[in-house]
Amino acid sequence: MKADALAVAVASASPRAGLLAVRIDDHAAAVAMTRHILSLGHTRIGFIIGNPDQTASAQRLAGYKAALAEADIPIDNSLIRQGLFTYRSGLKAADQLLSLAKPPTAIFASNDDMGAATVAVAHRHHLDVPKGLTVCGFDDTEFSRSIWPELTTIRQPIADMARAAIMLLVKKIKARREGRDEEVKHALLDFTLVHRDSDGPPSR
Repeated sequence: MKADALAVAVASASPRAGLLAVRIDDHAAAVAMTRHILSLGHTRIGFIIGNPDQTASAQRLAGYKAALAEADIPIDNSLIRQGLFTYRSGLKAADQLLSLAKPPTAIFASNDDMGAATVAVAHRHHLDVPKGLTVCGFDDTEFSRSIWPELTTIRQPIADMARAAIMLLVKKIKARREGRDEEVKHALLDFTLVHRDSDGPPSR
């Protein structure tokens, strides 16, 4: 694809130069979610990474680590497990975390599919969510609202992102027709931390 092709990258954590893009700040969103979990009293927080081929995965992992560093909590690599943004990969990663000799009291999954899988594994381990384990996701997909308990998650404003993408395309097309070199722009939209029923303080 040429650098000036008429296309818009939507929800790409690190869109390449020369490409129109609409996104949220995945790093900042992961920082916000990790801070939220910390504010509940958790210090042993597991993290499930997304697909390594997607830039959002690295951004969300970096945000998790940054929030822990901010709270002076050492990074424990045994609490970080690889996922693929799929439900099945979430099952495997969550089972690895909850099978540790000292399992986490909270798990932050990089998307809602893996978050939903984590809830299922928690039940398999006879853990109540959130009394026995806090679980949080990312994206605010339909999956986050179709399980019990519903997931606390990060909402990406998909409808607003679609509108912003269309506006960027319209401006680019208009500039081309007028013979102008329209500056390539990246629109950064706000995310929202949506609090539902899957998080709470660690059990004493």
